[in-house]
Amino acid sequence: MAFRGREIMNKVLKKVGEKNLAPGVKESLKKCIPDKKIIMGRANRGLYAGRHIQFGNRVSEDGGNKTRRNWKPNVQEKRLFSYILDRHIKIQVTTHALRCIDKVGGIDEYLLKTPYQKMNSETGLFWKAKIEKLYEEIGKRDVVFFLAEDEAKLEEGFKDLKLSEREARKEFRKQLNADRTKQKQTEEGRSWTSFTLSSTEDYPGKIVANY
Repeated sequence: MAFRGREIMNKVLKKVGEKNLAPGVKESLKKCIPDKKIIMGRANRGLYAGRHIQFGNRVSEDGGNKTRRNWKPNVQEKRLFSYILDRHIKIQVTTHALRCIDKVGGIDEYLLKTPYQKMNSETGLFWKAKIEKLYEEIGKRDVVFFLAEDEAKLEEGFKDLKLSEREARKEFRKQLNADRTKQKQTEEGRSWTSFTLSSTEDYPGKIVANY
């Protein structure tokens, strides 16, 4: 357990210096830093969506005796696809965070729509900043629209490229296997010749048959 909001703010102020800050910068920094007081240290390695360890009592049925216990969040390691990054992200998420991601429509939308104050993990802040930067770069690019015929031609070209890549891979594998078999045959031949030479040296009067 750690006091995340206060701890992060103190670290930032130590590195930058409170005297060097402008009058309105401190308030804007507080908006960008998570406002949760207590968060699990384990939650920094994934998306927990505010879920953390809880404490309570286990009450017996017969005598009503109370014993302390805790409830840990249901954490699972998932591979979530990001359309902006065009690849899967392997990350630890809670079941509550998964439901939130499904409700919004994907990991990209969840990270973009969730404000910095509610993003309680360092990994979440990292991925949010990265995806926001990429989203801005995509927004600055020029958009070109194609006709349906041009799109069909492009798709055919991509299919031909994939087929040619597959054929090249097959040929490369065949050549690699042939080279390996040749290398094995040469090694076996060398070992057999060395064996025959050693046998003739041991027994000079006898003729060794080369089978």
